[in-house]
Amino acid sequence: MVNFEDIDDQFDDFEQAIPLMSEEEEKELTQSEIPDELPILPLKNTVLFPGVVVPITVGRDRSLELVKEAYEADKTIGVVSQKNEEDEDPNEKDLYEVGTVAQILKLIKMPDGSKSIVIQGKTTFKIEEFLQKDPYFKAIVEPYRQEMDLEGVELDASIRSVKETARKIVNLSPNIPSEASIAINNISSPTFLLNFISSNLNVSTNEKQEVLEIRTFSTRMERVMEFLNKELQVLNLSEEIRTKVKSDIDDQQRDFYLRQQMKAIQEALGEDGEHQEVEKLRKRAKEKNLPEEAQETVDKEITRLERTPNSSPNYGVIHSYIEWILDLPWDKYSDDNLDLNNAQNVLDEDHYGLEKVKKRIVEYLAVLKLKSDMKAPILCFYGPPGVGKTSLGKSIARALNRKFERFSLGGIHDEAEIRGHRRTYIGALPGRILRSMKKAGTGNPVIMLDEIDKVGSDYRGDPTSALLEVLDPEQNDSFADNYLELEYDLSKVLFIATANSLDTIPAPLRDRMEIINISGYTLQEKTEIAKEHLIPKQIKENGLKEEQIKLTHQGIQKIIDEYTRESGVRSLERQIGSVCRGVAAKIATGDDGPHKVGVNELQDYLGKRKYFSEVAERTKVPGVATGLAWTPYGGDILFIEASVSKGSGKLHITGQLGDVMKESAMLAMSYLKANSEELNIPEEAFKYWDLHIHVPKGAVPKDGPSAGVSIFSAVASIFTQRKVKGTLAMTGEITLRGLVLPVGGIKEKVLAAKRAGIEKVLLPEKNEKDVAEIDEDVLGDLEVEYLERMDPLLDIVLEDEPVLSPVDRFKVSEEHKNRSNDRAKDDKDSTEETIVMD
Repeated sequence: MVNFEDIDDQFDDFEQAIPLMSEEEEKELTQSEIPDELPILPLKNTVLFPGVVVPITVGRDRSLELVKEAYEADKTIGVVSQKNEEDEDPNEKDLYEVGTVAQILKLIKMPDGSKSIVIQGKTTFKIEEFLQKDPYFKAIVEPYRQEMDLEGVELDASIRSVKETARKIVNLSPNIPSEASIAINNISSPTFLLNFISSNLNVSTNEKQEVLEIRTFSTRMERVMEFLNKELQVLNLSEEIRTKVKSDIDDQQRDFYLRQQMKAIQEALGEDGEHQEVEKLRKRAKEKNLPEEAQETVDKEITRLERTPNSSPNYGVIHSYIEWILDLPWDKYSDDNLDLNNAQNVLDEDHYGLEKVKKRIVEYLAVLKLKSDMKAPILCFYGPPGVGKTSLGKSIARALNRKFERFSLGGIHDEAEIRGHRRTYIGALPGRILRSMKKAGTGNPVIMLDEIDKVGSDYRGDPTSALLEVLDPEQNDSFADNYLELEYDLSKVLFIATANSLDTIPAPLRDRMEIINISGYTLQEKTEIAKEHLIPKQIKENGLKEEQIKLTHQGIQKIIDEYTRESGVRSLERQIGSVCRGVAAKIATGDDGPHKVGVNELQDYLGKRKYFSEVAERTKVPGVATGLAWTPYGGDILFIEASVSKGSGKLHITGQLGDVMKESAMLAMSYLKANSEELNIPEEAFKYWDLHIHVPKGAVPKDGPSAGVSIFSAVASIFTQRKVKGTLAMTGEITLRGLVLPVGGIKEKVLAAKRAGIEKVLLPEKNEKDVAEIDEDVLGDLEVEYLERMDPLLDIVLEDEPVLSPVDRFKVSEEHKNRSNDRAKDDKDSTEETIVMD
């Protein structure tokens, strides 16, 4: 904050006066008498301190008149600073009250009419009253003496500190001549030293005036030191910055020089690699029709790349980022084939059945044909494994003439797999969505998100939440990837998700997708799929020719019935592949065939049959009912077994049943007790006999609100001693009021009944709408009957004649009754039914 630039010039004119001013001379100067009245010269941006010599240019008429008269008289004037430097015609209120008496030392007339004067401050004064304004200011003044309140060692230390700080500033400042340091050392008067430095402080006029008005020496010195220390800090910081910048510039110049040499060598060898690489990127960026934001980012990053040495770690990061932006298909779209007949033919050619799915795709194409800017729907194919969900996506892409990309979401836990990693991470990459877009090369591919129901979540984030933006047609036109940090349009992409179960998909994500259920195939559909698709595919994959192998119609159906048990056709394809490999082994040993594989030959290739008809396994005794169940892998039949033994009315449940099925068992017992008289069941059956309910395949956990009807039928069968009809299966939930409630998974359950050879199924009446969606060809000769209440259930499912009269079956001896009663007295909980789980 010290401005010592004019110090050298001052000493040219007053080389003897200033450095040699003694304390006595300075005291005589500052303590000199002042007249009672003084002409006042306003200064715009200067504060004059006692003892200091300054040159001033005088241009205002009022000031010129004052200087002329004063120079011709005693050359003594009063100098006061203006409060506002911009004011050309100040009033009395615009001037500070404290100023400095000055002696005019020299007057120089300038060619433009102005005058330059050199003045020296003598002592300070305070204006008491202005006497006149014209032709110049004149005022009554009184002395404003500055006091010395330091002496001895304390004064010497203060002066030494001021000089040392001032010398540091002179040495650090490139604009101050080194002679200024010598001048400061030669000043022996403490007051003049402080005034001299204060006059050259690089601070505002207001702050200099503040220093001038401080009377005590110690306070004024502290204020000056505050300014000096601040200036020293600024200069130290500036020196550090200058040194660092100089070092950086030197390094850059060195690198630039070396790069220029390398460039010259590469040009001589025809290997201008780095420069050519940057130019290639710049050329690609110009040729690509990028959005404005992406274009600005690429231009900025290419400029950074050009300035970055290729040995720097950032070079590869920047280069990869630019390439990712340029590789993405921003404005490239494949032309959709909107021929509806062609699309229908492609779908029929690749897949047998699945009419509902094919209809939805044709509808999408029809709307797209009429409205070209339509946003793509988000489809979710939901069904058991092996029904053709993934391969259906390929067929859709082929029908639309679009690129097809697929990636599996199964087991993904990291949100960055969807949104990408930020570039601050080592090895950062965009998410799988943008990677698929780059691989597809077009902005409107078909992207299949496989196994969307198997996405996990942990401390690394929740990928399903990131998918909410991807799979929302209203949001995905501005998808934000963490790596790219640019908005990317996904609204033209046809996303197709697949899932085996909807239960594990979060509700918000499920709401964004159009669920299309693919339940499974009937025996006839599997047979046709095997003939049209699976057998030709396996013949080709195993190196056979069509004339070398012949699978008969009956042989295919036997594979389906006896060697597979599934909703889809994946296991069926494996079994057909086993047959083809067996034939290939024979041909490789010299038996060229042709080989006919029928019912009798299958055992040679596939071994003993693996599955048997569930109908054949049913026991023709009371207490066994056939239920229908849904699993993520398709429908299945479920046997409910009930048996009784002498006891005290306890209920035992085994078979890994969940809470819902245990409640169904309790409901069945309660309803049966309430209607025991109508069913001719003696009271002793519930009091002196224990009931055991078991569901086979006990190692498999089973639960769900659909086994109530089956459990009730089995329990009613054992207590009425009437067998359940062997060709009948049922599903539905029950209530205490005797209602039959609707359940889900109807199509899967119906297909399971067909596979098991069931002739008739009982369904809740409110599920009639679900049966209406099943093709008649699928139902075939399967009879469907609907129940609204439980009252007619037993007449439908139970045979008319009991195997044994319930009265005779549940007779107990008096001895057993007495033992049971005694046990009831000892057991405080015997009045309640006890459920025992194995």
